[in-house]
Amino acid sequence: MPDNDMTPASNNKEYGVHIPMENSGFFLKGSAHLYWGMKNRLSRIFNPESGRTVMLAFDHGYIMGPTSGLERLDLVVPPLIPYVDCLMGTRGALRTCISPETNKPLVLRCSTGATVLKELSNEIIGVTLEEALAMNAAAVTTQVCIGAEGERETLDNLAYLINEGNRYGVPTLGVTAVGKEMLRDARYLGLACRVIAELGAHFVKTYYCEPGFDTVVAACPVPIVIAGGKKLPELDALKMAYKAIDQGAMGVDMGRNIFAAEDPAAMAQAVGAVVHRFEKPEQAYALYNDLKRNT
Repeated sequence: MPDNDMTPASNNKEYGVHIPMENSGFFLKGSAHLYWGMKNRLSRIFNPESGRTVMLAFDHGYIMGPTSGLERLDLVVPPLIPYVDCLMGTRGALRTCISPETNKPLVLRCSTGATVLKELSNEIIGVTLEEALAMNAAAVTTQVCIGAEGERETLDNLAYLINEGNRYGVPTLGVTAVGKEMLRDARYLGLACRVIAELGAHFVKTYYCEPGFDTVVAACPVPIVIAGGKKLPELDALKMAYKAIDQGAMGVDMGRNIFAAEDPAAMAQAVGAVVHRFEKPEQAYALYNDLKRNT
């Protein structure tokens, strides 16, 4: 029988947390045997020098409408583009609010079917891979609701994107959404990330958790980037990013903790200092305050 005891990571499981996974032939975890086109796209999303990424998430409106801080996409997002590695948004936002002269890679949100007024796990795929290629997307993404009402359907959505993306050399990002009956702990997130990776996603977005995030990363054979989650004080957000990177995450996909900061551009640069240069949170926060004073 499969091991589905869901016991905490500390109970009789060996994760080899301090043994890095071999990546012969390519810098990115679990990507050595991918097609050239996929590697090329992933090397645009992840900085080959640091091996990490700062993604800017601004796809909140596809389920929430005019999110606080993103009421005017055309005013909020473009000033931040120079300070991040990758954009994560919807085709509508890109076409209307982002200049086509922008040369940052795009992770394109492809799911639809529900809003905050209904059951969020009741989603379908609304953007085809052909459309993603027409948008020049570097990757496609959908959420997976493990432990929620729509678990099977969202896993099917993910599998569809992976299968179609493999045909065209487009990587897939699987996003873990927390099921109603599950906690944001290492046990649940470890399960969700591993399932997403085993289905063939090329990288995973999940939440940072304490304790045990290092086991979540170690048990996932593809790169993990963390979600920013709810708005935190700037120093706390930098501390979270630092701890995640220290425990093996290969980047962050932040939205509110960047665009809702007192100085979003300064915050984007401070997050980049943590992610790419592994600066301590206090140093990055000092950088944030220096940049804020000079704007």
